[in-house]
Order: sequence, then C-alpha cells, then structure tokens
Amino acid sequence: MNSSTLTDARLELIAAARHFYQQGWMVGTAGNLSARLPDGSFWITASGKSKGELAPSDFVRIYPDGRVEKAADNSKPSAETAIHQAIYNLFPEAASCYHIHSVEANLVSHFAQADVLPLPPLEMLKGLGVWEENPNCVMPVFANHLQVKRIADEIKERFSVTPPQVPALLIRNHGVTVWAPSPTEARNYIELVEYIFRYMVAAHRVGMI
Repeated sequence: MNSSTLTDARLELIAAARHFYQQGWMVGTAGNLSARLPDGSFWITASGKSKGELAPSDFVRIYPDGRVEKAADNSKPSAETAIHQAIYNLFPEAASCYHIHSVEANLVSHFAQADVLPLPPLEMLKGLGVWEENPNCVMPVFANHLQVKRIADEIKERFSVTPPQVPALLIRNHGVTVWAPSPTEARNYIELVEYIFRYMVAAHRVGMI
C-alpha cells in the first residue's frame, strides 16, 4: 500500500471534520472520525485536535490487533477508539465510523424509551437503508460511561444479540455515532440523522411528539 492511498483516506476525514465543525457538531476538540484501510487497520483522529483545522499528521493508525502506530509528534488516538474498534469488529462492511456531538443529539437522547429512540417515519430513513412504508424504526441508545471501554463492551454485547435497524447509535447526553461502507456515505448518514433529530426537537417543541 503506497503512502498516497493512506493519505487519501485522511483527506476525506479532514474534509468531513471541517464541514461538521462548521455546522457546530464538532466544537472545540469534540468528536472523532475514522476510516478503515484494506489491511484492516484504520486512521482515527488524534485526541485533543481541533476538528476544524485537522492535517494528515493529526491522525493515529490503529492495527487490527489493537497495536497503535507511534505518531511523529506522540499524539494519542481518540479516547473513543474502543468504540470504533467495536464497530469495525461487528460490521465487516463498515469502512468508516463518525462520531459527533450535536445539541440535537443530546436533546433527543431524552426522548428515548428505555434503551431505544423511536424514530419518526420520515422519508430520510430511506437514506439509512429503511425501505418500508411507515416504518417502525428505533435507534439504539447507550448510557454514557466515563470509561469508554464500558460503552464499547455494551455495544458489542447488545449488537451481537440484536443487530441495529439503522447504522447508527446514540450515547445519552453525549452524541451520535454512524458507520458506513465509505467515508462519503458516513458523512451522508450523519447529515440524515441530524435532520431527523432536528425534526424531532421541533416536533417536540410544538407538541407533536
């Protein structure tokens, strides 16, 4: 694998991160993005980096066995790397995993019923792979633990028994995570779920839900 291939994956993540930053979904250093490479390793945003000003050097490479490639500036991988690893292990077709912190994602997490969030039967669900008329669809919701590995373990445990209906999960009072076969599709999924969340917040405000 040549260096240009490795760099290209990061360039797509940089563009997505800048877009999400401009939307107010990755303020400060919040959020994390990753892209899986053909050898099973993946690039993930380094911890403590502004998502509106990323460079190719602001990523850390993680190998399938969990080994972390030492960064030139000793940057550490995102604190939520364990969640990305869990997603890639659960879904072999996933080539990218995006996690953002939006106001709407945090608000709708309070609309959850037990450990799922009922989603309105909007047309946008088709973009997430739900091709049904008036679908009865939910998004899995997980508790936010200080120890990220605990969140990752709960994701693995639940999804191994009950696969999600949509390629997305919500962490209560934290943010939303999506996974997709490509970085472009992951970016689309983020935009779709955020549209759905905005609709839900607006509908709640006027008493529709």
